[in-house]
Amino acid sequence: MMRLLSALTFAFPLLASAHNPAPGGGEADIYVRLRASDALKAQLRAVEADITGVDIPNGTVDAILTHQQVALLRARGIVTDFALPKALLRGPDPEYADPAEIEARLKEYASKYPDLASVRVMGKSLEGRDIWAIKISDNVRTKEKTEPVVFFNGMHHAREVMTPEVTMDIVDQLLTGYNTDSKVRRWVDDNEVWVVPMFNVDGSQKVWDGSNMWRKNVRGGYGVDINRNYPYAWKSCNGSSGSRFAQDYRGDAAGSEPETQAMMKFVGEIRPVMSISYHAYSELVIYPYGCRGRRAETATVVEKLGKDIAGVLGYTPGTSWETLYSVDGGDIDWLYNEMQVIPYVIEVSSSREGFQPDYAEWRDKTVEKNRAGWQLMLNRAAGPGIRGVLANGQGSVVEVRDAQNALVQNYRVNPDGSWHVVLQAGTYQLSFKDGERVVRSQTVTVSDKRVNL
Repeated sequence: MMRLLSALTFAFPLLASAHNPAPGGGEADIYVRLRASDALKAQLRAVEADITGVDIPNGTVDAILTHQQVALLRARGIVTDFALPKALLRGPDPEYADPAEIEARLKEYASKYPDLASVRVMGKSLEGRDIWAIKISDNVRTKEKTEPVVFFNGMHHAREVMTPEVTMDIVDQLLTGYNTDSKVRRWVDDNEVWVVPMFNVDGSQKVWDGSNMWRKNVRGGYGVDINRNYPYAWKSCNGSSGSRFAQDYRGDAAGSEPETQAMMKFVGEIRPVMSISYHAYSELVIYPYGCRGRRAETATVVEKLGKDIAGVLGYTPGTSWETLYSVDGGDIDWLYNEMQVIPYVIEVSSSREGFQPDYAEWRDKTVEKNRAGWQLMLNRAAGPGIRGVLANGQGSVVEVRDAQNALVQNYRVNPDGSWHVVLQAGTYQLSFKDGERVVRSQTVTVSDKRVNL
């Protein structure tokens, strides 16, 4: 048995270790589960180990190590001791969707439901593959400024093959249930829903070509972690790596990757109010911010909804630095700070299942369990808040203060004039400002439903 900080539960070699480059050119071939602590995670990050997930209820952390990293840990005085392997890490079952299957299925939905669904290429990958998005709405070919946009995406990380299954299930449930389920009809009629089921198409193809533990895009053969490449707080708090062979390599510059650029352009166009980015594994609901000690400026709203979603899923809520480790250059921090989105990462699947669980045993269980989370978000879009459209809104700000005159948010009006502030129930003073000049003020009382101005 292997022990790290006297804490290891078990260790075994990876099935496809030859496809997992690591610092110094070693191969990541030791998969470990350890008793979790902040000190242990700091040691693992110090040697740039691939921390794959956590099990908060059971107090464990999983990681993939190279023999070189084990030697570095030993040099730090951390005892390691090996025994015979107990299991192998499997690759994905063929039933999971690859990029070509995702594209075909999205086009099939758009053809079958032309009044509700429309597909488009939201961007191109590094290798020139199409990244597909689908819009679901009752007026699917019209941009309705009065309706909030709710956005879901999957597979920033290539090995997380369950996440396109969850996002495609969202598409399926909304389209097949529209004519028979009043709740589904309301969600589709009252919102514009956008789904990008498989964002990292190049990485996914690499997984299907045999590198089953590949995480990043395919830049230069070493790859960039797209979810450490967003410009906000990039390289700011030791929440990513500058080593090209680390699994969380952030890239040579902020926003350097075509996938990141595509997402930023797409979000800037559709302007979501809320979003969920699906990842695996650990059964977590993560909200901003990723750097240790930081909390969202509107934490009373952001964290409450995150905890509500975690509650219906039976997952653990928190920031990434509370639940995993510090993260910089992540998508939800960029979405929140730069695009004013209420965003979450949901880490589906438990440590018992890992990245690529048995399809027949776990696929349906996982997507069915996660329905409660995205459905709650769609309900919340109609919940407490204020939405409006300004005729000449570009460059304007809606200042929101509570009944005690405390500043709640300065919402930058979207380029199309729309704005949507998610709030708790209460009475608020709105000031519509053009620069420093207050154009109009209004008092609004919010109950359990959104107020549309």
